[in-house]
Amino acid sequence: MGPDFGTARSDVPTGTAAPAGPQDPAEGHALAGPHSPRDAAQAPPPPVRVLAPGVGLDARVGPVGVTAEGDMAVPEDPSEAGWYRYGPAPGGDRGSAVLVGHVDDDTGEIGEFAALYDVRPGDRIEVRRAQAEPVRYRVVARETVPKDEPPASVFRRSGAPVLTLITCAPPFVPERGGYLSNLVVTAEPVESGRA
Repeated sequence: MGPDFGTARSDVPTGTAAPAGPQDPAEGHALAGPHSPRDAAQAPPPPVRVLAPGVGLDARVGPVGVTAEGDMAVPEDPSEAGWYRYGPAPGGDRGSAVLVGHVDDDTGEIGEFAALYDVRPGDRIEVRRAQAEPVRYRVVARETVPKDEPPASVFRRSGAPVLTLITCAPPFVPERGGYLSNLVVTAEPVESGRA
């Protein structure tokens, strides 16, 4: 199943843990994205495909937001990836552009993001964008984190631009809802001509 970073709300009743992650933009807590017509005009084009040729990853990308529970949405189809549309887009000049996908589905079908298990630092990733040049990245880090404890850097809107790819990771515990961890892969842009 796909990643689920939960919510990062401060309005959770006392005595419950609130995992960090996306917040509902409708509540005025959008993590990123255009906030004015001027910002929207300057926003990079949306991603449409992600490839990591060295490990065989090739997935269509569509925009995703948040679920009714405030969690980051994940495409149902394990062959597709989702771009967190309330955050930076790949090719932007700052922040973490987040792509998310399933490692598998309820039937056992392997998802495209299962290929992330084989990604290593130095591997190349390409993000193709609507009506724009592709953006190329180099993997610089990968870590496995508890689903309810994502690194703060995953959804950041400032700082150097990075691409963050997320999928589920073992252990898989059905009685606790499935995968208990997420694999987080971080990649930095590669300057044109250095790809």
